Amino acid sequence: MKKVKWLKGRLKKIIVISLAALAVLTSAALAVDRYVEHMGSSYILNAKDIPTADAILVLGAYVFPDGTTSSMLTDRLNEGYELYEQGKAPKLLVSGDHGRKDYDEVNTMKNFLMNKGVPGQDIFMDHAGFSTYESVYRARDIFEVRKVIIVTQEYHLMRAVFLARAMRLEAYGVASDQHDYGQAMAFYKVREIAARNKDFLWAEVFKPKPTFLGDSIPVFGDGDVTDDK
Repeated sequence: MKKVKWLKGRLKKIIVISLAALAVLTSAALAVDRYVEHMGSSYILNAKDIPTADAILVLGAYVFPDGTTSSMLTDRLNEGYELYEQGKAPKLLVSGDHGRKDYDEVNTMKNFLMNKGVPGQDIFMDHAGFSTYESVYRARDIFEVRKVIIVTQEYHLMRAVFLARAMRLEAYGVASDQHDYGQAMAFYKVREIAARNKDFLWAEVFKPKPTFLGDSIPVFGDGDVTDDK
């Protein structure tokens, strides 16, 4: 009987400690989320107020099997094109997932922009932008960008600008929310809390290298050198 009572008391303590630890971790995660949001949003501006930069970094998103761009990616590309047309930067850097032969975000993005009249030499492709962290890291270390305008949806843009600033880039953001993206946006925003916490640790603490590095490809040259087709 004493042993049962002792076990119940022990279990109660474990539950209380576990709940307290969970509360602390949740508070810390939400604090990091708010910090990243605050730091990133400080440099998100309207297109007309954005200073000129070395390049416009358009972050990749889903491409359908038939090669058409998702609504989010279409909006990002249209916003990037508008900034380029306004003379905000002489080059566009499209960064996304091209890790498989049967899935290619970046050539799709380049073709989209070329179909709108952008010369191929003004479009650089980062075939190994497998994550926001890797896209920003490679923009700095492979493409030698120092001043950048980042384009993506606002919920994502705050983290991207935070990362770039943490990596000592002079980064600004323009949001590309041109449509209502429906119920999926609620999921994206919840997932973003975890992504912000991970990228905060990556940028401020661990600083891992991206999946691929390599020789530098300065964004000031000819973008056609990044063609693989």
